[in-house]
Amino acid sequence: MEPIIIVLIILVVLVFIALIKTIQVIPQASAAIVERFGRYTRTLNAGLNIVVPFIDTIRNRIDLREQVVPFPPQPVITQDNLVVNIDTVIYYQVTDARAATYEVASYIQAIEQLTVTTLRNIIGGMDLERTLTSREEINAALRGVLDEATGKWGIRVNRVELKAIEPPTSIQDSMEKQMRADRDKRAAILTAEGTRQAAILTAEGEKQSQILRAEGEAKAAALRAEGEAQAVRTVFEAIHAGDPDQKLLSYQYLQMLPKIAEGDANKLWIVPSEIGDALKGLSGAMGNFGPLAGGSGGNGSTPPAGTERREKPQID
Repeated sequence: MEPIIIVLIILVVLVFIALIKTIQVIPQASAAIVERFGRYTRTLNAGLNIVVPFIDTIRNRIDLREQVVPFPPQPVITQDNLVVNIDTVIYYQVTDARAATYEVASYIQAIEQLTVTTLRNIIGGMDLERTLTSREEINAALRGVLDEATGKWGIRVNRVELKAIEPPTSIQDSMEKQMRADRDKRAAILTAEGTRQAAILTAEGEKQSQILRAEGEAKAAALRAEGEAQAVRTVFEAIHAGDPDQKLLSYQYLQMLPKIAEGDANKLWIVPSEIGDALKGLSGAMGNFGPLAGGSGGNGSTPPAGTERREKPQID
């Protein structure tokens, strides 16, 4: 009985192993290459798959999702003979599991070497300045070459990015000095522009202040002139209401003469014609108070107006 039990146990184990090998579960976004006696038979897609145990074997399991592979920095010589180190990142996806398995031994290594070679060809035709400012152009050219070359490997290159471009240390120092000079220049321009704008605003404010001050002075002068005119009108009306005679007017003219002479700027006097009439009237008024202008004919003075001059008769 014991040998029969051992044989049964062995058979159960073999059946269990055969079932395991027969049923193959492939995860989503994956594929498996099946070979029968070393020859490609078919590609297993995601899900439950049945294979012939001990005859069919799984050669390779491939992830069909998009992969990201960073490559180490590569020294590249530019057109102006400068060595720059460039880091690249490749985004690729396997579209044909059979081609990726049988058309190339290691598609990762092949993509890396193809990237380095293509990158050297592209950068070799550019100078350093263009290399630093043309990343999009380099990415597009590199992607086009890689996508065309990897198509027969069942690989699609979706995107290529230059992660870093490092020029030589001496060039980096020169670029840093140039950038610092440019920043200082922009700062000086902004400072000058701010100073200019502040001066303009100050001048505008001073202009507005002077305009307002002048308008205030003009209004004040107008009000003073209007007040003086009103005072003159009041005095004039008061004088005419009092019906003054020539003597009073003459006296008022004489009182105004000292005010006309006030001030250092009065170098020239303009005497109204009425002053003469006023003086005559004043002289006549003062003649009534005493013999201010009278005298005998012996002093050779002219007798007052209205007097009759008579000659003394001679005696023989």
